[in-house]
Amino acid sequence: MNIPVELVYAATDEWVKTNGKDVTIGISDFAQDQLSDIVFIDYVVSVGDKVEKGQHIVTVESVKAAADVLAPVSGTVTAVNEDLPQSPEVVNKEPYTTAWMVKLEMTNEAEIRSLMNSDAYIKYLQERSH
Repeated sequence: MNIPVELVYAATDEWVKTNGKDVTIGISDFAQDQLSDIVFIDYVVSVGDKVEKGQHIVTVESVKAAADVLAPVSGTVTAVNEDLPQSPEVVNKEPYTTAWMVKLEMTNEAEIRSLMNSDAYIKYLQERSH
């Protein structure tokens, strides 16, 4: 399983890449693997929307389940990946690069400290599987 060390992770399986106040959000390799073949992506936020940590921002549907992607931090939406709805299967192939979902400008940078580094996320996944 691919868990890049430069990212931080939420308990709800979103990843966050930080660049100062700007963050990029997607779902982890574990999450896409659990969902299986992803067939539909629906954004419930738009550029300019303000979101709170824990708010539903994207719906991901696969052949076996639907899942809500939650904002791991609060902020203002600066971009959505408009290519994903046309090719949702990219999430299964490139969850950390091409398949990013939403970009935010954080409004509460302290929230990033509540997320897990890669080692903590791997340990968390191992504990969940028991």
